[in-house]
Amino acid sequence: MAVRYLAALMCGTCLTVVAPAAQAQDSHDHRPAPDAHAEHDMSADTQPADPHAGHAMPMTSVLGAWPMTRDASGTSWQPDTSEHGGIHWGEGGWSFMAHATFDLVHSDQGGPRGDTKTFLAGMIMGSARRDFADGSTVNLRGMISPDPLMGKEGYPLLLAAGETADGATPLVDRQHPHDLFMELSASYARPVTDRDSVFVYVGLPGEPAFGPPAFMHRMSAMASPEAPITHHWLDSTHITFGVATVGWVRDDFKLETSAFRGREPDQDRYDIESPDLDSWSVRASWNPSPEWSLQVSWADVTAPEQLEPDEDETRMSASAIHTRRLGDAGWWSTTLAWGAKTNDHDETKNGWALESALSPDDRWTLFGRYERIETDELVAGHGGGHGDLYTVSKVSVGAVREWEVRPNARFGVGALYSMNSVPAALDSEYGPDPDGSMVFVRLRLN
Repeated sequence: MAVRYLAALMCGTCLTVVAPAAQAQDSHDHRPAPDAHAEHDMSADTQPADPHAGHAMPMTSVLGAWPMTRDASGTSWQPDTSEHGGIHWGEGGWSFMAHATFDLVHSDQGGPRGDTKTFLAGMIMGSARRDFADGSTVNLRGMISPDPLMGKEGYPLLLAAGETADGATPLVDRQHPHDLFMELSASYARPVTDRDSVFVYVGLPGEPAFGPPAFMHRMSAMASPEAPITHHWLDSTHITFGVATVGWVRDDFKLETSAFRGREPDQDRYDIESPDLDSWSVRASWNPSPEWSLQVSWADVTAPEQLEPDEDETRMSASAIHTRRLGDAGWWSTTLAWGAKTNDHDETKNGWALESALSPDDRWTLFGRYERIETDELVAGHGGGHGDLYTVSKVSVGAVREWEVRPNARFGVGALYSMNSVPAALDSEYGPDPDGSMVFVRLRLN
């Protein structure tokens, strides 16, 4: 079974792609579903995943009887009008999914602190799902990334900060690489009434119940190869080495809580770290209509930064995602999100993000993002550590054009331009309003 699954994952073009309404929950390639305005209770609906296998692909979430298009990264929600692309097939009572995205990117960041680099980023994802007669579901999910190949210092990105390349100095004006293992998780869900369900999710690594969907899985952000500078305010916990989440869902409302490891991943991007569950979070999510998804969340995080092991944080987040269809193949998705980090000294730093992506057809995607953060990580303090607090902002705009090169495979070419704004006190460090750009080619297997 395992050998056949791996072979199918690497040779996705020989597999059947189910219709958008039957896409599985785990690919995270979110596009609007043609039938996302249908009734939310779709538990009885199935569509053949492979006409030769005689196996039916479930159309509901792995966590409950709502459309699978609602599910995003970890256990987070997005609007029901989203879609999950992926290559799907079934065997022996199991449903399988595979998906991959690779970006070859050249980043050119201006100003005295700028740098250039060409790097490979992306992810390979797969899942295995089993549905039982009592309505319960087991789902196994794995995701790996080529990011470690770019080197421990990641890639140049002005105003970004977080984690470390060597265990001694912080990464500043660079985006850290993700770990090889981005997710290895399992979940079990069971209905308890016609309107209620409960679930358990565990991951090593996994994503706890905090914030909006991770940026590489949000429709409003996923077309861009550039990580948001608000990443460590909103969704830096998306790779957490040790997560256990329990949740309850009633119709369009979800309440969940997680115990998780608070420490961010270290500079060794190929290992699996110990699952010390020393932190916790709670998140409430509500999808009031098929086009909207709202969430508020709170977390108590123990020693998140490797270089400041004595500093704990509390975090808050709130977000609203709106996604609408445009004709038969187009869509428009927008996210407004806020996050706040408060340290042991009651110092609070806020971050805001407004991002939007417009895809009028299956060829073009236009995207843009505005961000504003309060940060004390750009200039080190006396003796090291965090320094003075500054408010900085960033605007990015870009586009990508894709072509279908063969069934289940798409090739794209894109570019973006970023304008960074810093206060006068940082002009000597960055120069006045430095800019940045990226050009990239993309291969998607879905």
